[in-house]
Amino acid sequence: MDRMLLESFPFRILEGAAIAAVAVGAHEVIFYIRHEYPLAVERVRAAISMCEQRGWLGERLLDHDYPLRVSVKEGAGAFVCGEETALIASLEGHRGMPRLRPPFPAQSGLLGKPTLINNVETLAAVSWIVRHGPEAYAAFGTKTSTGTKVFALAGKVCRGGLIEVPMGTTIRQIVEEIGGGVGHGRTFKAVQIGGPSGGCVPAKLADTPVDYESLREVGAIMGSGGLVVLDDSDCMVDIARYFLQFTQHQSCGKCTFCRIGTRRMLDILERICAGKGQPKDIEELEHLSKWVSQGSLCGLGKTAPNPVFTTLRYFRDEYDAHLKGRCPAGRCRDLIQYSVNAGCTGCTLCAQSCPVNAIPMTPYQRHEINLELCTRCDSCRQVCPSGAVDVN
Repeated sequence: MDRMLLESFPFRILEGAAIAAVAVGAHEVIFYIRHEYPLAVERVRAAISMCEQRGWLGERLLDHDYPLRVSVKEGAGAFVCGEETALIASLEGHRGMPRLRPPFPAQSGLLGKPTLINNVETLAAVSWIVRHGPEAYAAFGTKTSTGTKVFALAGKVCRGGLIEVPMGTTIRQIVEEIGGGVGHGRTFKAVQIGGPSGGCVPAKLADTPVDYESLREVGAIMGSGGLVVLDDSDCMVDIARYFLQFTQHQSCGKCTFCRIGTRRMLDILERICAGKGQPKDIEELEHLSKWVSQGSLCGLGKTAPNPVFTTLRYFRDEYDAHLKGRCPAGRCRDLIQYSVNAGCTGCTLCAQSCPVNAIPMTPYQRHEINLELCTRCDSCRQVCPSGAVDVN
């Protein structure tokens, strides 16, 4: 989302940053962009260079006696640097780790000077608001969450991509009207909103408006603007494990609750997905989620348990099924078995596609799968023309 804005509308963001700088009396603007976004870095630097050549930036801002120097600093892609104090530490050449507040960056930020930090999506809207007025901007959205929001719509949806919607648009409108719904023969199950630290909202709550207050009530967050659509082929326990794996890996390690707590939570989820879970694991997950959220310093640790919180809240039955050795969605490899039913015509396509030779080549005969060799890669089921491969 932010990369698209930087690549496509660098002048709009530059203008918003210049307005913000004048508003607070700042004379230096720094773009902190991930090194992994080379095109965004290139285009922002090109936009800065063009403005400087025309005299719009530099020693005189738009030919006024107001110097405004703009530069680009490349970050190493640490997710935790989305937290403002960790970002400042990175800019100062230190490891990106958050610090206690106060003092807040507006009081003592970069190099001890007052610092204003905003997301590029915010800065991109500034010039539009100045031109059309705050009332025109507030006409979009809800009373308490005004304006629009950009989302990266992805997952099991027919039309994915970047979308911009007014605040208050419902999840159902986004999934069905904009995204075209889930694939044919599948059922809409849930959406994961807010990026890796977001919560999972079930389909029964799809009429929830997308605004800050409503999402908070159902256990989700606006976050970084990710919106992943899930269908009935997705395992919610595995989804929680997947996102927690990311946040655990991205933890800077400063807070014990975040560093150790997320690791222990991930261990439990991996054990449950492997069919080795115990009834006490659910209670332990709830206990750890609470303490990780309350004991972490920055937003990464505070929100990391959200996928676990919400899947336990809305999909508890799937956790119970895993404890009994069954994955309802058939996604957790250690809990499923492949077999060939009587519909097999002996075409040998499954045997040809098996990467580990778990299916002996028996032309014109019903095939059998060696479960000791089977890696549950699902290739046999995908190539079978007669639907003779069952997943149990």
